[in-house]
Amino acid sequence: MSDFRPFTIFLAGDSTMADQPADVWPLTGWGQMLHRFVPEGVRVSNHAMSGRSSLSFIFEGRLDALLKEASAGDCLLVQFGHNDEKIGDPTRYTDPETAFPAMLRRYIEAARLRGMRPILATPVQRRTFGEGGRLVESHGAYPDAVRRLAAEERVPLIDLAAKTRELYERLGPEQSKALFVHAKPGELPNYPDGAEDNTHFSELGALRVAEIAAEALAERGVIPHVRRPGG
Repeated sequence: MSDFRPFTIFLAGDSTMADQPADVWPLTGWGQMLHRFVPEGVRVSNHAMSGRSSLSFIFEGRLDALLKEASAGDCLLVQFGHNDEKIGDPTRYTDPETAFPAMLRRYIEAARLRGMRPILATPVQRRTFGEGGRLVESHGAYPDAVRRLAAEERVPLIDLAAKTRELYERLGPEQSKALFVHAKPGELPNYPDGAEDNTHFSELGALRVAEIAAEALAERGVIPHVRRPGG
């Protein structure tokens, strides 16, 4: 694209998106792998943090810190939901019909005031299978709240809830384990007692979801194309 100008995609989200430290490997956030799929000239700045909700991310000053680094023409990609569901924790819980979309709207408004392009993503699914190899919806009313708000505010939507459901169901209950942190005792140095985590991605899972996210960004014209590693 002759008129392409370099820009940064800033990420705001939770542990499923965050850069994860070496001492929890192979646990990996999908945002940690997104840089592999965006073209040259597009930088990824991952501000996602484990345990955060749309509420706590703002009240801890993380959105303000992100905005200070951003410039007009950059993008803000927001994915919350996992920790917004924690009804017993008033520092994180948001009602999916009221507070959750209200908080997300604050990200949209803040990005626009900064001259950035806001992008919303529905939360990735947990690996929870029901009968017949069908995935059980992980997040109740939260994905629909994101979809409605994206339509109302006319911002690009990356429907990771739908896309990850499709991915897990295509692989099935057994093969989809490879996308997450599953191990028998003694298999992984960081998990000597074994692991059965159906929320957090392995490196492979993070790569697959990052590629899905990049494809959606290209479809919506946010990036000019998807870069394939090794291609």
